[in-house]
Amino acid sequence: MFRITLPDGSVREVAPGTTPADVAAAIGPGLAKAALAARINGEVRDIMRPFEGDTQLALITSRDEADALELVRHDYAHILAEAVQNLFPSTQITFGPSTDDGFYYDFAPKDRPFTEEDLPAIEAEMRRIIAANEPLIREVWSREDLISRWKAQGESFKAEWAAELPEGEELTVYRAGKGDDAWLDMCRGPHLASTGKVDPNAFKLTRVSGAYWRGDQNNPQLSRIYGTGWLNKKQLDEHLVRLEEAAKRDHRKIGQEMDLFHLQSEAQGSVFWHPKGFILWRQLEAYMRRRLDAAGYQEVKTPQLMDARQWEQSGHWGKYRENMFVVPDEIPGTEEEGPILSGKSDLMALKPMNCPAHVLIFRQGIKSYRDLPIRMAEFGCCHRNEPHGALHGIMRVRQFTQDDAHIFVREDQLIEEVRQFCDLLDTVYRDLGFDKYAIKLALRPDNRFGSDEMWDQAEQYLRDAVKAAGRDTEEYGWEELPGEGAFYAPKLEFHLKDAIGRTWQVGTIQADEVLPDRLDASYVGEDGNRHRPVMLHRAILGTFERFIGILIEHHAGRFPLWLSPVQAVVATIVSDADDYAEQVATKLKAAGLRVETDLRNEKINYKVREHSVAKVPNLLVVGKREADEGTVALRVLGSQGQQMLTLDEAVAKLVAEATPPDLR
Repeated sequence: MFRITLPDGSVREVAPGTTPADVAAAIGPGLAKAALAARINGEVRDIMRPFEGDTQLALITSRDEADALELVRHDYAHILAEAVQNLFPSTQITFGPSTDDGFYYDFAPKDRPFTEEDLPAIEAEMRRIIAANEPLIREVWSREDLISRWKAQGESFKAEWAAELPEGEELTVYRAGKGDDAWLDMCRGPHLASTGKVDPNAFKLTRVSGAYWRGDQNNPQLSRIYGTGWLNKKQLDEHLVRLEEAAKRDHRKIGQEMDLFHLQSEAQGSVFWHPKGFILWRQLEAYMRRRLDAAGYQEVKTPQLMDARQWEQSGHWGKYRENMFVVPDEIPGTEEEGPILSGKSDLMALKPMNCPAHVLIFRQGIKSYRDLPIRMAEFGCCHRNEPHGALHGIMRVRQFTQDDAHIFVREDQLIEEVRQFCDLLDTVYRDLGFDKYAIKLALRPDNRFGSDEMWDQAEQYLRDAVKAAGRDTEEYGWEELPGEGAFYAPKLEFHLKDAIGRTWQVGTIQADEVLPDRLDASYVGEDGNRHRPVMLHRAILGTFERFIGILIEHHAGRFPLWLSPVQAVVATIVSDADDYAEQVATKLKAAGLRVETDLRNEKINYKVREHSVAKVPNLLVVGKREADEGTVALRVLGSQGQQMLTLDEAVAKLVAEATPPDLR
């Protein structure tokens, strides 16, 4: 008999062959119906998979939303693949994972790529499969039998993948349905008990795109079908509303309407900032600079191009080379880490990050323990060779500017320094209109530098710092992420939540003991000996480009007045008021406001609509009466009416609202 321990500590003894579904049924019919899968000794498994020994069992229901969503999205992906092969029998299948809000599957059609016109028929077939409630049965196959089966079915991609899986790895197949006509796919699982366990009204296929087999552009091109999937129709409807709202807030669309920037093929992955967009940039940069000055940072500027041997010494060459722009781009030797660059003094690389250069500044002159902490900031322009398909507006680019800083500390200073950073970051986010964010600790990856003892210590320092800052709580969504750290350090990640509920990972702070050692950074301790500092890599905005994109979408272009490129437009009703409009604009500009005039011979309603589309926050309307009385009619963006003010009242009001939060 196997001993099954439930979350409440109770123990049940069951015979071999018993499944978690059997345990759920024994507890009660309600749980039997609600249970979707099982957590077996911490691992999520099929609810119909028999126990293999004594077990810690937790049954997963829709209340366990994160686990449940991943399960149903995985099932939707498999149902999608079955539907496609039912409708297009010659299509080969490849892979179909779940995603943050849905799923996708990559196909190799025989005749033509899929298009969006194919989606309604595929959706209908998916609903038929769900209604059929086909059982999903896990089977273990031998490598030879599985490869033979795939080849016999003409599934060359699956056969290739099966042949390359590690020897000794258990190869599992899921069978949808029964008998010889059952549909098969190679998958680790887990899955729900049957196709009917997902809601037929809680998914939608959204788009079709191209993809390459295994992500390599030298491989065959595939058709990727995306979908979104949820636990119920209410969740789907809410998601579709968010998508509609997100489309309205798309930073590319609003950026064009507000004349902030543009992108074009002559500089793929780089942004052309227009005057209004660069005003926004400069306001944000000036604000950040004031915050950093007040927090004791020293600003530096470092080179764009550095000798490739420096990147080899730092470890980036072995771990990050494929994302770097190298000059010249013909590289002798291999890309493996090692002394491949000895004697190659003409090989340079554009910096993908600022940290090695900051260590070189730190090494200039002898540093004492009394000098620490040293807070070194740089609005550094960096370049990373992102794949063309990954580029997205100004959110994902190849040339970008980080609000980067590195803090060199003694170990006894680390916790307090991270605590202060958390407070600074909190202030910045709230000033910029974000009052909700989550903090996550990304732990050591498999591929890393440094000893386990070093990682144990660095991870605990960050835990202790978040606790000292009072932010290791449910309010801040505190969570630990195994394997998500950088190759040189664990990190705290700060995930903003925007106005429509999306999350964006922006800020980070990493506790690094590897780079100071590799680049020989040291200070003289109180004992007169050399010691290695801990290097805190930190950013608040992340990159200016991406954060401005997030700001645009969060505020839907209606920025806080202090950030708005144009803070007011003075618009005339009649040409007789042109001179007065110029006087109003001059007085507003003299008070430090960014103002334009609109003296065109157009109806005022037309002007109001046009400036509303351009997200101008304040429209000061003047006609002959306002000129005679020395007043203005103030229309605030988003409001229906207008407010009559004297010119002095209007100036005072706008100046107060336009003052940056750190200067109030």
